[in-house]
Amino acid sequence: MRWFCWVSCVSSLFVAPLVCATETGQQDGVVAHEETYDYLVLATTRTSTMERELNEAAEEGYRFRKIMGGETALGGAQIVALMMRASSSAATFSYRLLATGQTSTMQNELQEVGEEGYDYVGQTVFESFFGGEEVVVILERDNDVPQVVYDYVLLATSRTSTLEEELVAVGQRGFKVVGLTVGETAFGGDELVVIARRVVAE
Repeated sequence: MRWFCWVSCVSSLFVAPLVCATETGQQDGVVAHEETYDYLVLATTRTSTMERELNEAAEEGYRFRKIMGGETALGGAQIVALMMRASSSAATFSYRLLATGQTSTMQNELQEVGEEGYDYVGQTVFESFFGGEEVVVILERDNDVPQVVYDYVLLATSRTSTLEEELVAVGQRGFKVVGLTVGETAFGGDELVVIARRVVAE
């Protein structure tokens, strides 16, 4: 199977739709496609605007795929999210973005959105517009299915030996690791930040 991609930029430097298709057969110069995909690249220097952009894209049928914080050629330090829309998908989603330089506050925020039915889909560490680094977590809720309630545990430590012990303990309580980042946070210095999740009710 070969992949074809066409790229075109619209609206601004921060949004670049991509359209991809899988080739399933070719006869007399006509290519048949099983499904096509549109992409949006969202990039911003402020986490406060990213949640709004994620939900605006979701209203147009896009779904979150990946996130990364880092230096870009023209934008400097940015948080970049990739959204995808499949031609066959009719599902709608909502998003929450949690960002903090204090990992001690993230646990409560995660639990609140978990009780609202939001499922973890990604995290990164981002050098914020106002200075310092933030842990950024993206959570997603499928608006077309019955709400699921989640419990979250955030583990933050500078010692891998300590982290392993903590992971074993939460694993025995039914928590499954969903994300890991390493970065300099406000109070912990260089920290390993792990997020684990379990389903409470469906």
